[in-house]
Order: sequence, then C-alpha cells, then structure tokens
Amino acid sequence: MFSSLKHPARRKILRVLADKPVTFSEMLELLGISSSNLTYHLENLGELISKDNKGVYRLSTFGEAAVSTMRIVEEAPQVQPKKSKTATQKWRIFTGSLLIVIIVLASISVFELNTLNQTNTELNDLQKKYDQLLSWATTTDDALSFLEKVVQIDTNHYQASLLSRTVEQRDDLGGAIQEIMRYSLTSEDSKLTVVFRFRNNQLSRYQLVVTEGSPVYSQAQSHNALDAAKGVLDRFSNFEGDLYLQNMSRLLSLVTSYQSIEIKEGNLKLNATVFRDNGRIEIIHTENNVDYSPKSLMMIYEDRTLVELTNGYYLFKVGDTEVNISSERAVELARNALKSFSWTANGQTVSNFGIMPDPESIQFHPNTKNSIELYPQWTITFYLDRVYPGDIYRVAVYIWADTGEIAQIQTMNA
Repeated sequence: MFSSLKHPARRKILRVLADKPVTFSEMLELLGISSSNLTYHLENLGELISKDNKGVYRLSTFGEAAVSTMRIVEEAPQVQPKKSKTATQKWRIFTGSLLIVIIVLASISVFELNTLNQTNTELNDLQKKYDQLLSWATTTDDALSFLEKVVQIDTNHYQASLLSRTVEQRDDLGGAIQEIMRYSLTSEDSKLTVVFRFRNNQLSRYQLVVTEGSPVYSQAQSHNALDAAKGVLDRFSNFEGDLYLQNMSRLLSLVTSYQSIEIKEGNLKLNATVFRDNGRIEIIHTENNVDYSPKSLMMIYEDRTLVELTNGYYLFKVGDTEVNISSERAVELARNALKSFSWTANGQTVSNFGIMPDPESIQFHPNTKNSIELYPQWTITFYLDRVYPGDIYRVAVYIWADTGEIAQIQTMNA
C-alpha cells in the first residue's frame, strides 16, 4: 500500500478516481500516459481501487482513506525553508513518517470497522435463519407426528421431499400466523402428496392425494370408513389433548350404522353421511340454534383413506348469537342496498341494472369480521334480468343478522 503511493502517477490516479469513477479509456485521456503504463500502475494500486463488471474503476474504502490522508498532508501550510539543510531533512523525514503513520492508522481503522460491520451483518443473518428454523421446527415435527401417530402412515417406507412452504399473517383471521407445507412421499409402489396447514402452530388442515398405488400404513387399518374415522378421531384427540376432541370422539362413537345421521349433544352437532368405504363426517359448534360451521371438525374418506381433515374448532370463537334480522327483512335490506350499488367492468360503470323479483337463494351462516370471532350472517343472492358488462349475471348481498348492516355486495360472472 505504501509503495503504491510513492509514484506520482499512482497518486494522480487516486485523485482522478476521488473525483468520480471512470473507465480505462477515460483514465488514459485524463492522465495522458500509455495504456501499458496505466495497466502497470493500476495493478500496483492493489486494494486501493476496485473495478466492477462494466469496467468502471473506483476507489475502495482503503483508497478513500489514503486520498483523504494525502489531501491532509498536501494542504498543510508550507514551512519556510531554513538555512540549515539538516533541519530541512529532519522535517521531510518527520512529514514522511507522519504520513505513513496516518495511513497505517486510517487503514487499520477502516479495516476493523468493515470487519465489525461484516461480522454484525453475518450474525444478524445467522440469527434470522436460526429464528426461522426454530419457528419451522415445531410445525415440521407436528406434521411428521400427525402422519405417524394419527393417520399411521409408515413414514419409514417413503422418501419425503418438501415441495413448498409458505408462511403468512392472516389479517382477516385476527392476525393468525398461517403456514402451509406440501410434501411428496415416494416409494417403489406408492406416491402421495400431503398438504398440511397450520394456524397459530396448530394443525388446521390435512389433505392427502394418492397419485400412484395406495398409502402404506404402519398399523392394520379398519375395513370401513366409519370405523376408520372413529380410530383417527380418537388418536387425534390423544395427539392434541383437547377436551373438545374427546367430546367429539364420544359423539362419533354413537354412530353405529351406514347412514346419513344427525346427532346433537350440548353445543356439538354431528352430521355424518357414511357408506362402506366412503364418508363425510362434520362436527359443528351450535349455539342458540345457529350452526357456527367454521368452528367445526370435518373428515372426508375415499376408499377407506382419510383424504381430508379440517379443524377450525380451536381457532374460531363465537362473537354473537343474537339473530335480530329475519330472512324476510334480510331480503328487503338486500333489495334496498342494490338500488345504490354499482360496479365497473372493462372501463364501464354499471349502475342501472335489474334484478329478478325473487331471490335465487337465501342462506344463513356465520362469518368473521376481520377476526376469529363469528357472527350470524345472511347471504341473499339474486339473478339479474340479463347479462351485464363483465359477464355479470348474479349478485350476492351479505347482511349481518345481528345488526342488519350490509357486510358486502359481490357480483358473480359466468
């Protein structure tokens, strides 16, 4: 570094680069030296300069420190020469020594600062990765345990590959953290795709797609969908350890035949349609004669295989049970809301539209208000008198059944 500053041409190069980054050809024109000499000097400047992939030269951090030091020394007031040659020589030696010391100290300081910044950056990156791994470890372990202990898939039989993993915060669910993982399980005679959804680090949905062969289990499985569902729910209850799952398991045990059946006990309502190898079982929270369907557990069986288990019971809460708006009043409110409703399609605003006299459907179900609390809601759907811009031919009006407020109006196209 110090030998690089001895040559005046190199100091001139540093001054040029201190003004602005330049290319090799621009530097040749500014310095007025041959290209071979310029190449030689650039190589000897070493770490004081850098070159990007576009061929533009600029000062490095060390180079900036060196130029700053050069300017300090060059701008120092001139000392009047004395008659004594010995004093002049001593002054030159002192100035040169001071220059070297300043450059050394500046270079060391810059180097230590860069090293410290780099270390802090690497430490922060490692901490982020470590925290990320910790946050994923819980759900990954839970997914594997669920497969082995609840579904009883023989994981030792399969080669597992993570296909995708997404994590997001669901503002519409009160800020719940949602993680979705897709795995491929492959063996010589069986290929499966498994999807797990976790909300707030608890299993919310399990889905299985059999692409080849049949699932390989670690235990003998039941010969019909009903018994298989009872076994899964019992094991899931032990897996999670929640009282509501124990109550659900006991309620399902009351189903003893292949049929469509509805059983209500306390705040739980069981709807089951089971026939031999196939079945759909849903256990819903009910209160004040309102079925809060999002707060439920559902199992779907195909060919005695659990292809889906969805659990929203633990996440959703009941916000209100009062139903103050009748279906007739909800239809009236929907018609009034549509009188001032408009939409824009293909740059065209549609406001004057007609609806059929009677609603296509009137549905009653709870919904959330940007949180995990459920409120009763009416959904009134009308056919339009014709197809409008955007291929719109239906419109649905969502009305809160406790207050009568319009929650949303949604157009529907073909």
